[in-house]
Amino acid sequence: MKAADFRASLSGTAPASTLAPPLAGLWWAAKGDWDKAHKIVQDDPSREAAWVHAYLHRVEGDLGNAGYWYRQAGQPIANDTLQAEWERIASALIEDDKA
Repeated sequence: MKAADFRASLSGTAPASTLAPPLAGLWWAAKGDWDKAHKIVQDDPSREAAWVHAYLHRVEGDLGNAGYWYRQAGQPIANDTLQAEWERIASALIEDDKA
């Protein structure tokens, strides 16, 4: 999937069934469904899911919990805007999806 296709899919009612869980979680986060996004990534042991999980707790305002998940993801704690972080995660996960 290309980044433009992923962003365009946000006009739909559900993510593509072929999306990996971290991208699906990020998709639901963009749609404003924090709970659905969180349910998708909370039990996924991947570093990618941990990164989305960190982002979600940052959205929630739970920075302590977010810090834990950033460490699990091997990512620095974000200090830019939520939108910029969402874009960065999406770009990285889509890049990983190409491999």
